[in-house]
Amino acid sequence: MEDDSRIPGRPRDEAAGPAILEAARTLVLARGYNDVSVSEIIRNAGVSRQTLYRRWSTKADLVLDAFFDSAVSAPDIHADQTVRAAVLDFLIRLFAQLNHDGGAIRSLIAAAVTDPEFGKGFQQKFVAPRERMVIIALEVAKARGELPGKLDVGLMATVLHGAFWYRLLNEMPLNAEFAEGLVGVVFKGPST
Repeated sequence: MEDDSRIPGRPRDEAAGPAILEAARTLVLARGYNDVSVSEIIRNAGVSRQTLYRRWSTKADLVLDAFFDSAVSAPDIHADQTVRAAVLDFLIRLFAQLNHDGGAIRSLIAAAVTDPEFGKGFQQKFVAPRERMVIIALEVAKARGELPGKLDVGLMATVLHGAFWYRLLNEMPLNAEFAEGLVGVVFKGPST
């Protein structure tokens, strides 16, 4: 029996979505958010305008998804390692990505400041999920006794993010040494 629920027309090209994301990411990395048009993304992805807009309703949604898709995954916390070690590894991976994507991320932050609608999407799709990753890791550390039970994990997540966003915005080094220093602030002391 045939499935009559499919909408008539051309079948959806499953390769189009990744091609669009990659084109958007590549262009924004090269030139910044404000200097990239939807038409350029379409041309570089080799798709039609309709194909793009079937998946994303705005350039902002597309670009945020492109950068979220390439983001560093959450701290990988194993039973046989400390949360401190997992957070340190996460920060080192994150800083490597920010060193690569720094100019583009700064352009996204600038757009978020000047365009309130984009800013709202940037907060929801880019900033908040990363903050949640750190909060979850710090909650696990509290549960394991690696951090004091009274520690405000939300405040500590803000401390971590504030420090590296400040360095990113001011084009200061983001490296393993800085990651170790941040982890030392949160976990109170040098690693063993």
